[in-house]
Amino acid sequence: MAKLYFHYSTMNAGKSTLLLQASYNYRERGMATLLLTAALDDRAGTGRIASRIGIAEAARGFTPAADLFALIQAEGRGAACIFVDEAQFLTADQVWQLARVADDLGQPVMCYGLRIDFRGRLFPGSAALLALADDLREVRTICHCGRKATMVVRQDEQGRALHEGAQVQIGGNETYVSLCRRHWREAMGETR
Repeated sequence: MAKLYFHYSTMNAGKSTLLLQASYNYRERGMATLLLTAALDDRAGTGRIASRIGIAEAARGFTPAADLFALIQAEGRGAACIFVDEAQFLTADQVWQLARVADDLGQPVMCYGLRIDFRGRLFPGSAALLALADDLREVRTICHCGRKATMVVRQDEQGRALHEGAQVQIGGNETYVSLCRRHWREAMGETR
């Protein structure tokens, strides 16, 4: 039985590396995969999934308006597995569409993305995945103190934590730092 999976973490945990490795394993065994990524994340180029360690693959970019069930039915029918990077940018409807892919088309769907934003709030796509995924898998990374990082701060050019701004701002190590909750609270000046 095919399942909908959600692999989640903070920034810089290696989610894209794991996705690319899993896709490679399928292809090495002669099985096709379909790779999808959010079109708005063009850090590695449009329609590309890239890892910080230097591996990359072409992928089909999706926008919030895309019907992923129809796209997969048209372009990924023969795929042994569907891989979705930057899954936090999915809409709730798209998560339901991916659930239908697993349920109705019998294709496993492996989503990789952030769970929360820099303010500690769930992304809409992540919230829907946490509610609907058959299997949740945390990809762990560490804070500078050695504890598990579960939060992320967005920093300005001087390295100060930002408290406000749009939920979505594409960036990497120059913008975001993964921290444990205690150090996130310190960086954000949170006393609750």
